[in-house]
Amino acid sequence: MLRKRRNRSREIHTELNITAFMNLMVVLIPFLLLTAVFSQVSILKLDLPGSASDSEQVIDDEQINLEVIIRAERLVLAERRTGVLAEFPASETELENSFKLLNEKLQEVKARREDHRAISILAEPETSYDLIIQTMDAVRVIPPLTTDEIPGELFPDISLGSAPPDPQTAKQE
Repeated sequence: MLRKRRNRSREIHTELNITAFMNLMVVLIPFLLLTAVFSQVSILKLDLPGSASDSEQVIDDEQINLEVIIRAERLVLAERRTGVLAEFPASETELENSFKLLNEKLQEVKARREDHRAISILAEPETSYDLIIQTMDAVRVIPPLTTDEIPGELFPDISLGSAPPDPQTAKQE
């Protein structure tokens, strides 16, 4: 006769030890909460262009629309209705000086229009992220002359957009 073998499964009763996991959570959660607060400090506020219905506003004759257009070889400071105000070379060797000159020119504009806070930065598609951030820094604040001074405000309401086609390269073609 055949014997039937019965495999009796042995049940092992063990308790789940979650002490190590709880210790990890006790350390990890406060660390993540603390670092989340510091990451907010480094975020720059931007005003992105809205839809056509948002832009249906009464245009004031005295209102100015400043634009900084980042081109491959130069930075162009322009007013939308009157045209180019100034151009600065954007080669890597002259870039730091160009940002200083741009900031000085914007200080002159701010002296005439103290209530104006908005500016648009228009960049070509191949513009580096670092160049956009440096331009934003140049248009946002007046750098302090000494370490004790608080930086002054220039144009903190920054909008980003795509640069229009370059008229100088269109003429050359």
